[in-house]
Amino acid sequence: MLELTDIRYVGSGVLASAAGMDKHYMKVVFAGAGLPVGPYTVITDAQWRRDKAAAMDAVAALTYPVFVKPCRAGSSMGVSKVDTPDGLEAAIEAAREHDLKVIVESGIVGREIECAVLQGRGLDAPRTSMPGEIVVEEGHGHDFYDFEAKYLDEASVVLSCPADLSEAVTDEVRRLAAAAFESLACEGLARVDCFVTDGGAVVINEINTMPGFTPHSMYPRMWEASGVTYPELVDELIQLALERPVGLR
Repeated sequence: MLELTDIRYVGSGVLASAAGMDKHYMKVVFAGAGLPVGPYTVITDAQWRRDKAAAMDAVAALTYPVFVKPCRAGSSMGVSKVDTPDGLEAAIEAAREHDLKVIVESGIVGREIECAVLQGRGLDAPRTSMPGEIVVEEGHGHDFYDFEAKYLDEASVVLSCPADLSEAVTDEVRRLAAAAFESLACEGLARVDCFVTDGGAVVINEINTMPGFTPHSMYPRMWEASGVTYPELVDELIQLALERPVGLR
C-alpha cells in the first residue's frame, strides 16, 4: 500500500520482504548468488498430502539432528529439533500448523552469530556492525534458541557483542552479511544470522528484513557496540527512507 501511494518507508521493498520471509526462496537466492547455505529440503502441502512417506524419504539425505520449520513464520514458532527419523512426521505436522510449506534443514554444529546490516547512503556499500553471539545456556531445558528462550526465559540466553571471533572470521561474517543483504536487494536494515563452525567456516542461516528493534534487541545492541547509538540509528533509518526515490520502483 505504501508503494501504491508513493509514501516513503523504512525497510525493504515488496520482493526483498517476501523472499526474506520465505526460508525456501531466501536460500535459493543466497545459493544463486554463490553464498554458503546449509543442506535442506522443502516439503510442500501437495507433496505431503500426496505421499508422506516420499516426502520424509527426501529428508534421509540430510544429517540428523534436523530442524523442521514453517517456511514463512517467525520467532521460531512451530520449529522443532528432531534427533531421529522417528520424530520427523510429528515435527512436520507441528510446523504445518503455522505454514503448509515446511523446510527441513540439516543441523550445523557451530556457534550462532548475528550481524546487523544498515544500507549505505547513495551508492555506498551496506554497512555492517560487529557480530554478536547468542549462547543458550545449559540447564534451562532448551535444545536450541526456541520461542521460549527468545521471549519467556531470558535467563537462559546470553547475548554478547562483539562476539569472540578471530579477525578473519569477523571479516567473513560481515562480508557475507553485506552480500546477503545485497543479493535480496534489501533496503534500510536487516539482521543476518550465521553459523560459525569449529573450523572457522561461515554458513548463512537466514536474514531478517525487519529485526526486533527494542533497545534490548540484538540489532540495535550490535550497532551500539559498533559505535552507533539507538537515537542515531533511528535517525539514520529515517534519513535513508527519506532519500528513497518514489514512483520509480
